[in-house]
Amino acid sequence: MIRWLSILVLFALTRIPVVSAHGATATGGLSQWHGILLVFGGIVLLGGTILFKRTDRISPTLALSGVFVGLVVTALGAILFEALSPEVTYSAASMPFPRSWYLPMALSVGCLIIVSSLVIGWLQWPTRPRYTFLGILMGLWIAYPYLIPGHANDSHPLGYAIVLGTPILVGYVIWKDAGSVLYAVMRDPVARWFGIGVGVVVALFFISVTGYLSFFPEEGLPHERVIVVLPAIYQLVTWPTLEIYLPHIPLFVAISPGQLIVVGLLSTLIGLNAAFIARHWRVEERAGLTQSTAGAGAIVGSCTCGCCGPLVAKVAVLAAGPSIAAPLYWVFVDTASPLSALFIVASIILFAGSLVYSVEMARQPGQSAAIVPAD
Repeated sequence: MIRWLSILVLFALTRIPVVSAHGATATGGLSQWHGILLVFGGIVLLGGTILFKRTDRISPTLALSGVFVGLVVTALGAILFEALSPEVTYSAASMPFPRSWYLPMALSVGCLIIVSSLVIGWLQWPTRPRYTFLGILMGLWIAYPYLIPGHANDSHPLGYAIVLGTPILVGYVIWKDAGSVLYAVMRDPVARWFGIGVGVVVALFFISVTGYLSFFPEEGLPHERVIVVLPAIYQLVTWPTLEIYLPHIPLFVAISPGQLIVVGLLSTLIGLNAAFIARHWRVEERAGLTQSTAGAGAIVGSCTCGCCGPLVAKVAVLAAGPSIAAPLYWVFVDTASPLSALFIVASIILFAGSLVYSVEMARQPGQSAAIVPAD
């Protein structure tokens, strides 16, 4: 069931915008309000499914299908809203504080994370130094753009080491602290395909709302096919970026190693969390139990917090106008802002931490049924 729903997601994400790309307005009569309605409908479906599962009105396996469809509808609505919202240009005069503040902010926040990781790791997890090293790496991620002076930081080996080392270290932590449990979880085909489906939806959502994937034609683009490789800064350093534009579809996609690393890491962590929740629900179903759905709510909430940053300013424009949205844009969406890097770092820590914590809870006495292999 989950496998066919995953295929349906891919088809929907690639076909709906294509239909809307014809006509004088290039939207086929669609507007941002259609996206809002889809988001609202997806949230209602998510909440209703979890409520029915909690009250034992539907089986956990059926609830997983409802949750997945709700996530798909919500993602489609968010993508449609972002693509059809008017583009607003923000001037430097609308910044809430001068960019000269970025240097002390980045260094202070980065150093605070590094020092906190050393202290907390020594006091709380003295036998797990990998947590300390991961915290130090995340602190360097925030402070790096201001550790190397000038434009040298765009191609410094330290920057590439931070980005490339992050998935390796996160993967090591997951393997050491959750590997055996996740192996058992992924042997359940329903949980496995649910996690894969959620990860795919999150990845497509993230690259769509950040502008690296679009099925809507934009003004100024050429009328012939374009395939080019250009250097572009994405997450700390410069990466070769493959840009493809096919006007007859229309399709624009940009792919770079840095993008694949960051989006792949986040979507994988979210997918693993989703698979763990799915397996837990399936074990409840087999044992005839009705337990709390707080874990699923935490996953949905963390996914929302970790992936919706690019929509903040546009939602604020709709709700309160550009004057309110401008400070939010400069603080959270501007790539030069240290809070933008903090957003990525916090998402990685949140998703990895929630996964390890869930596995630790499953290993407690009385909870071993949540990790038994699937039949």
